[in-house]
Amino acid sequence: MPSQNMPHLFGIRHLSPCGAYHLVKFLDSTDPDMVLIEGPSDLNHMMKDMCSPETKPPFAIMAYSQTVPIQTIIYPMAVYSPEYQAVLWAYRHKKQCRFIDLPSGVFLAISEERGKDEADEHREKSVYQLMEEQLGEEQEVWWERHFEHNTADDAYRTGVYEYGKQLRDLDDSSKYHYAENMIRECFMKAQIEAALSEVPAEKTVVITGSYHTEGIKQCAALTDDEIKKLPSIPSKSTLMPYSYYRLSSRSGYGAGNKAPQYYELVWNSLNNNEPEYAMYNYISAIADYQRKNGGITSSAEVMEAVRLAKTLATMKDSLVPTLADLRDSVVTCIGHGHFSEIARAAAFNEIGRKIGSLPEGVSRTALQEDFYGQIKLLKLDKYRTLESHTLELDLRENMRVKSEKSAFLDLERSFFLYRLFVLGIDFAVNQHKKQDKATWSEVWNLSWTPEAEIQIVEAALKGDTVELAAAFVFNERLETSKNIDDVSAVIELACLCGMEKTVRSAVNVLQGIAIDTASVVEIGNTVDNMSSSVKYGSIRKLDTDQFIPVICQMFYRGCVILPQSCKCDNNAARELIPAIARLNQAEIDNDFIEHDEWIKVMNEISQRDDINTMASGFATAILLERGEISSEKLAAEVQRRLSKGIPADLGASWFEGLSMKNRYALITRLSLWEKLSEYIDTLDDEEFKRALVFLRRAFSVFSPNEKDEIAENLGEIWGVNAAQVSEVLNDTVSEEQQEMLDSLDDFDFGDL
Repeated sequence: MPSQNMPHLFGIRHLSPCGAYHLVKFLDSTDPDMVLIEGPSDLNHMMKDMCSPETKPPFAIMAYSQTVPIQTIIYPMAVYSPEYQAVLWAYRHKKQCRFIDLPSGVFLAISEERGKDEADEHREKSVYQLMEEQLGEEQEVWWERHFEHNTADDAYRTGVYEYGKQLRDLDDSSKYHYAENMIRECFMKAQIEAALSEVPAEKTVVITGSYHTEGIKQCAALTDDEIKKLPSIPSKSTLMPYSYYRLSSRSGYGAGNKAPQYYELVWNSLNNNEPEYAMYNYISAIADYQRKNGGITSSAEVMEAVRLAKTLATMKDSLVPTLADLRDSVVTCIGHGHFSEIARAAAFNEIGRKIGSLPEGVSRTALQEDFYGQIKLLKLDKYRTLESHTLELDLRENMRVKSEKSAFLDLERSFFLYRLFVLGIDFAVNQHKKQDKATWSEVWNLSWTPEAEIQIVEAALKGDTVELAAAFVFNERLETSKNIDDVSAVIELACLCGMEKTVRSAVNVLQGIAIDTASVVEIGNTVDNMSSSVKYGSIRKLDTDQFIPVICQMFYRGCVILPQSCKCDNNAARELIPAIARLNQAEIDNDFIEHDEWIKVMNEISQRDDINTMASGFATAILLERGEISSEKLAAEVQRRLSKGIPADLGASWFEGLSMKNRYALITRLSLWEKLSEYIDTLDDEEFKRALVFLRRAFSVFSPNEKDEIAENLGEIWGVNAAQVSEVLNDTVSEEQQEMLDSLDDFDFGDL
């Protein structure tokens, strides 16, 4: 134990309820004037907020770098964290209290360098794995059995001290990890010596992880010059709410415990002086969960589980059952021997769903303050829970309320949630409910995790508010945009965010890029998106008139390059046709687009023989749908495309394109099917086989009911049973036929 010249040293395990219990009792008995705690020495200002009556654990101190990429270090606290209880004790008793570990900027710098240097280092086993080999059982279970239920004050403090010494002896860490620990201990020693110049050793208590207790006793303090030479990077810090899930070791936190909710029961058990409190509450909570979720658990099974847990503890020389004993008992008696039966109940009652909270005005970044202010203003704070909630938004003005603020509450919510999406903050996920692009209705799933809090802090470098940070992200994307698809995506998302200024900037960038673009697919996507914004922009209260000149400019360019773009193979045509459809719909939806020019282009594509026949067929379908082609002209075009002398592949491909739109109009035209029948009659056996493959693919886009109607037409023409025709039409394309299609799709119409 510590020598006479040393202050009182109290070794702990982080997140140990029994450690916190004995530490408070030790502080009561020694009544120190100075309490020194392992923690970043530049974060002492956090203690006041930690002690606020409105602060509800779990929470965490987070330090983060001020340069990109942002690095973070997190110090989580539960109600049973020894460090937290020590800070509370000092605050209540009006005693001095300080953190004494390396400043956060030094931690971040060392962590960065260690990450680089240790990349190639490999450790076969951790110190805890080595310990488990010697103990013969899981280290977590062994620790709880010997320490967490030990109410003997002196035995606990002495035992933990020796435990830390053994850890140091077993530790085979990398040289970087070893050096870091040495630097930390020597720095803490310097902080302790500085404190002892103010307060006598007997009135000073030093609280560190038990691993460091012996190291602090033996090491030499860093000098001022040595401290100045330590690497450091600019950093800031904040308090943040935390959750028991994140606190658990299952979430990846190395110093966590597997069951934070259960350890809160242990904490309550110690403070209530009821050794079996945790046991009774755990088993009864498991039974209660099972009953509430469809399980059948009798009182007899609960009593038998209690009896078995006590028996297991006695067999293993435990004072009270450990979590492992409790788990075995409920699996046997309530789960009927199967852990799967109580798995959800165990997770609920061992890890828990508890999430902490902080009072308003605590030390936060400006972005955090804005975020919390916004969710309160928008009445979203009730959704800041670990449970997933569905939120349905109606973006239309609510005429039943008096204030404008309330009338457009859902719209403002939508803006805010989309801005969070832009920043990569995982608080809400849009379900993308399709309503023919009438975007007045949205469905979001909302749930909160501490990861979201970290993401908010990481976004703090981008701006002081959620809107400013989102604008920063948009500007970065615009600066790196290489094509109109990239810019169009920014415009669409900025509209969803309700960010008018960003939209204007993106439109200016788009105008510059669009001059040189040569892709009909890109033009089709962009015109479609911007056209939808014009059509429904009023819902989001956006000035979409600025889109009109750009849409017209791009639409005209699409018309100019479209015929040449249609000189392609069938694979390219299938990518091109959706773009043609988008351009056609944009022209229908917007009266400011030149109608005659579009119809002229469709006629050209429909009639030309030197371009892809599938594209020609689709252009003909557009003209038919829009009433721009007479029955006589359609019949003539059908006869021309489906006539003897036209290769079967080309004729069938043209019909496939024709079938991609307005299929009902085709079905009702008996003359068309007569022409198709006549065409088929002219084909020899080989031509028929090739044409049949294309035709069957063309028919694949028709519904079963539509195929039945076609069968009636063909049955009438051929004088056969319609059911027989329907069976052929509904048959699937064979593998051999698909291979034929794939080979024919490579035909280059540009060579015609």
